Amino acid sequence: MTDQPLLVAAKERFAPWLIEPMLRNRQTYIKVAMAAAMINLFALVSSLFTMTVYDRVVPNDASSSLVGLSIGLGIIIIFDFILRLLRVYFVDIAGANIDYEVGDRLFAKIVALRLDQRRGSTGTLTGLMRELETLRDFFASATLTAFIDVPFILVTLGVIAMLGGVLVLLPLAMIPLVILAGLLTNPALDRLSARSLGDGLVKQSVLVETIGNLETVKASGAGPMLNERWREALNRHSHSSLGQRLLSSIAVTVASSANTIAYCGTIIVGVGLLRNHMITTGALLACSVLCGRSIAPLAQIATLLSRLSATRVAYRQINALMQTPSEGPAGDALKPVVQGRIELRNIAFRYPGASEKALDQLSLTIAPGEHVGFLGRVGSGKSTLARMVLGLYEPTEGAVLIDGIDVRQFDPAHLRHQVGASMQDHALLAGSVRENICLQRAHVDVDEMLRVAEISGTHRFMGQITNGYDLRLADRGDGLSGGQRQSISIARALAGRPPVLVFDEPSSAMDAQTEADLIGRLQEEIQGRTFLLITHRTPLLRLVDRIILLEQGRIAADGPRDAMLQRLTRGKVA
Repeated sequence: MTDQPLLVAAKERFAPWLIEPMLRNRQTYIKVAMAAAMINLFALVSSLFTMTVYDRVVPNDASSSLVGLSIGLGIIIIFDFILRLLRVYFVDIAGANIDYEVGDRLFAKIVALRLDQRRGSTGTLTGLMRELETLRDFFASATLTAFIDVPFILVTLGVIAMLGGVLVLLPLAMIPLVILAGLLTNPALDRLSARSLGDGLVKQSVLVETIGNLETVKASGAGPMLNERWREALNRHSHSSLGQRLLSSIAVTVASSANTIAYCGTIIVGVGLLRNHMITTGALLACSVLCGRSIAPLAQIATLLSRLSATRVAYRQINALMQTPSEGPAGDALKPVVQGRIELRNIAFRYPGASEKALDQLSLTIAPGEHVGFLGRVGSGKSTLARMVLGLYEPTEGAVLIDGIDVRQFDPAHLRHQVGASMQDHALLAGSVRENICLQRAHVDVDEMLRVAEISGTHRFMGQITNGYDLRLADRGDGLSGGQRQSISIARALAGRPPVLVFDEPSSAMDAQTEADLIGRLQEEIQGRTFLLITHRTPLLRLVDRIILLEQGRIAADGPRDAMLQRLTRGKVA
């Protein structure tokens, strides 16, 4: 029997990214349900044991019967112990599987997220990953265990009715009270949970921003400002969390009080029934024990209702992220071998929230193997154009074509394996220098790594370090100079000989001699490949044959390198 109909139905109903992993673990949950059912049945045995001892064993001094009952009870206790351990084990196994699948799916979604659809700061996105724990606990372990126990309330009440008659009315009267307390606190909990989650994400955002830019924070003296933001975020989050916890405790406290009332009421009423010989002493004791067991699952439900609001808010946040459009085509993605022809047709683009267009009706064609330099003032659209070619952003108007194919039809990972990019920030990843260059690409072996390291200049300083290419880097390559990070970034872009290269200010942190050496080595390396260079440094223009001047997102001038440099020198470029 196939799972496909179930998966399709789940997708149509509710959160397929969460329900599908749960359905795939349904065999485990069936085992959990069976174990929970047996545990609830075993819970009745201790009460019946108490009743039998007081009603049969004590009056008749039946020691041999007590031994037999004790042996039977001992066997049940052992099985109950084993079943409880198995229930926890199976729930944890299923929970771990769901954590892995949902977490993996969410991480893949973040990586594939279209940059123009990104909402919130880095801290906000990392905070959402933490909310997976809330969802997993509610929809997997806690909810399942509680709702399996709920039907056995009826079984327990039925046993109380058989043993104590009207005594069943006392726990029965407490059930609506507990449910009502949970329902009445839910609307306010919704508001407080949303506020608490939002405040928590703001706090996370401040923390991540500070730690990620600690050197800048210290050097610029931004510590007091961030301290103030942190204190404000702590204050807001502590207040909203306090209100949430206080309100959520109401339903739980009501359930606890209801349990006490039902238990004591059973004893008080039971004494009267016992005097009138309507029940036995054993029945009264058994009913008092069962009374607590009938309310206990409701206390779990009350706890779940108090957590429902936080879970609902977390679900909305994560589900909104999961429904955000991913980059790449909706259907089958193309994976052609790139030759290097690039064409921009009437491109227009505006960053989310920006008032002005970064690119405005820009059109150009770059032939395979052509070397083109892009010049322009800050904010003229040079880096944006590079992002368009890489498919990091989609144009709001027009199309970007590589070899006549719209980049939106490419498989994003395949496209970026065909385009080597060294972007302006030159950020490195935590890990070894080897990992930063190779990126676990199968076609980049040790020989290729050493070749591109020699070209980029990385080998000149890595060969003098004890750990060499196994040197572990901190986040973003902290501990290396700006020029060293740029060299590693260039090596990463060159690795694998991609047919298209996009370099954005590749030598901005290098000294003149290092830059001159790099230019000499790159001149041979980029032969036969399409090369896009964004720079403000004149020496690098030796690498290009054509220069395009951008101004306010448009092409102000386009021509051969030497002619363009002469015009720029004379200041006659319009």
